[in-house]
Amino acid sequence: MARNMALKRAAKANRRKAVVAEKRKSDLVEGSLAMQAVRAAQMPIQHCLMSGRLFETGIGTLVIARGATSYNLAVGVFLVDTWSLGVRDALLRPLDAETFEDVLASMEEPGPADHIDPAYARKLLRDVAAWAASNGFAPHRDFAAVEKLFGDVDAGACDATFAFGHEGRVTYVSGPGESRALIAHRTRLAGEAQEKQEAAQI
Repeated sequence: MARNMALKRAAKANRRKAVVAEKRKSDLVEGSLAMQAVRAAQMPIQHCLMSGRLFETGIGTLVIARGATSYNLAVGVFLVDTWSLGVRDALLRPLDAETFEDVLASMEEPGPADHIDPAYARKLLRDVAAWAASNGFAPHRDFAAVEKLFGDVDAGACDATFAFGHEGRVTYVSGPGESRALIAHRTRLAGEAQEKQEAAQI
């Protein structure tokens, strides 16, 4: 009898542990970057912009902002490299209108930002990420999660085609804070990708 009671208590304790573990897992998922983006994607798109000289300079910013109003926004920011790395950075932040204006001002330092169609923006991000991955450069680790902010925007609705690389060549440009080892590694990958492209054209 005592043994049966002990077994029942142990089984009950195990069930309680499983429920607690499942709840913790659920809380982590709900609070994850991807779930934040999914929830924010239910709100209207207020802004979708891209650095105006992105393809000329090779590096620029793409921004999508959603919100019930234009005053409190969920903002996805992507650092896009059309010459080699694809999506260098991706982040999702809640911003008020004043702080968002500061983001726009920083985007427009090289030149005016362009208002773009969300389908164009999503297609550009997916195409440049795929192109860079084919050259050995994976997109930023948060790209897939933050990209969910586009929600039901259909990249297939855009028929634009993009030319990546600098004058058709995979060209790596180092960024601030990158170590010499990382620069050397990425430069080598860019060189190897370019050699493969040239070999394929022969």
